[in-house]
Amino acid sequence: MSKVKVFADSTSDLPAAWISQYHIGIIPLYVVFDEESYKDGTEITPADLYQQVEKSDKLPKTTAPSPKDFMDAFGPHIERGEDILYISLSSELSSTYQNARIAAAEFPEDRIRIVDSLNLCSGIGLLVMKAVRAAESGSSLNEIVSLVETYRPLVETEFVIDTLEYLYKGGRCSGMQNFIGSLLQIRPVLKVVDGGIIPAYRVRGRKEKAVQQMLDNTLANRDLMDNDLIIVAHSFAEEEALRLAAILREQTGAREVAVTEAGCVISSHCGKHTIGIMYTKKPSVSEIL
Repeated sequence: MSKVKVFADSTSDLPAAWISQYHIGIIPLYVVFDEESYKDGTEITPADLYQQVEKSDKLPKTTAPSPKDFMDAFGPHIERGEDILYISLSSELSSTYQNARIAAAEFPEDRIRIVDSLNLCSGIGLLVMKAVRAAESGSSLNEIVSLVETYRPLVETEFVIDTLEYLYKGGRCSGMQNFIGSLLQIRPVLKVVDGGIIPAYRVRGRKEKAVQQMLDNTLANRDLMDNDLIIVAHSFAEEEALRLAAILREQTGAREVAVTEAGCVISSHCGKHTIGIMYTKKPSVSEIL
């Protein structure tokens, strides 16, 4: 039986320790300022990104890895006799998934499977961790794909945005919305639904109020949660993330509650002090079967 090598892209925002421990392949997206292109996570960090945005007063573009990037990453593992599973950033948000499929078609049939996460950030990371642990236990490529597809619609991802400024700079809200939102201290909460990002609700007042609402929403689902792993992701909001993680450990009984740092892609869209909670719900018997 071939071993399975699991790949994700840099938007999965996996901690370096997990990448090393489980030998996860990471394919970076690109962050582009004017004519300068940087590989996310290796040639540019969120701190670099924020510094550049403050300096230029404009956001970068983010672009998908090319089919060649995927071919270069996949090739050595196919030659070593490994099968490959790549779990991509949502196809609703990027051409990353499509480019990976183009690359996979250049290799022997059934050696590479491309799965659309229909998610982003640590929502992808949850699926990747399901996959790598299954691979470690000896599951086949098809078994792991089936597992990931079972959990994919059960991933819950929610973010609190501290400021509308980055949404405004990125063309996702108008200047008037930005002005009124800042004046009234409106904190948008974003949710991933069917692979896209939607405004779930807005909370007026201090950011802590919006974060508490997100936490309450999460805890309201504690009986439905898969208790394997909960992730709190943040961009320059570590203290707040650690506080949420401690509460979630105490009140959910999850085996692990991890804190991760959002990478350049999430940071470029949402800005500093963004914080989110991601978890999976338990599959029903029919979903498992």
